[in-house]
This record gives sequence, structure tokens and C-alpha cells, in this order.
Amino acid sequence: MVRIRLVRVGGKKQPTFRIVAMDKESPRNGRYLDMLGYYNPRTQPFTFEVQEDRIYDWMNKGAQPTDSVAQLFKSTGVLNRYERLKAGESLDKLLEEAEAEAKSRNINPKTRQD
Repeated sequence: MVRIRLVRVGGKKQPTFRIVAMDKESPRNGRYLDMLGYYNPRTQPFTFEVQEDRIYDWMNKGAQPTDSVAQLFKSTGVLNRYERLKAGESLDKLLEEAEAEAKSRNINPKTRQD
């Protein structure tokens, strides 16, 4: 079974994560099938960028997000847009909406949280 999960990268006490599709039984930092985006929890607000078309493709093929990834997807609206895609909305419209939502986020390039 394929899972969409987080792979930890970054230095000691400075975690950043890649969002990848990988086999359920692979180790956390093992070989993955496809890199779908990244997540940086150290910025304020957190940095989250994904290729939503690839995520929708993997989820249509049966890939399941882990609990932590599902929580991220829910907070950023990815799961909501996926449900609307399954209901019949246009992929192009949903991708435009996702891009507009990502641009509207106020991202501070500083990674220090005070």
C-alpha cells in the first residue's frame, strides 16, 4: 500500500519535511516513489508547498495520507479540494484556487519563532 507521508530533512533541531509518496513498509527516510512537496514548521506561519495535481493523482490511485499529513492537508484545504474533485469539479479550477490560496498566505522568510 502506498502512503503519502513526511520524510524528515534538515539539521539537528532544525526539522523540515518533504511530503512524499512511498510504500507503507519503507523506513521513514527510505526510498520514496515521488516527492510531492515540502513543509517547514519553523516559519511563522508554517511554509507548505505541494504539487496538488500529483497529490490528487496518487490519491486517485489509492494512496492514503498518514494522520499528520491528513491534518496538514485539512488545515490548508487540500482535502476539501480533493473531495470537490471527486464530486466532479474541474481540476484546472481547483488548481487555480490552490495557487491563489498559497499566494495569499503571509509567509515570513525568518525561521525563528519568538
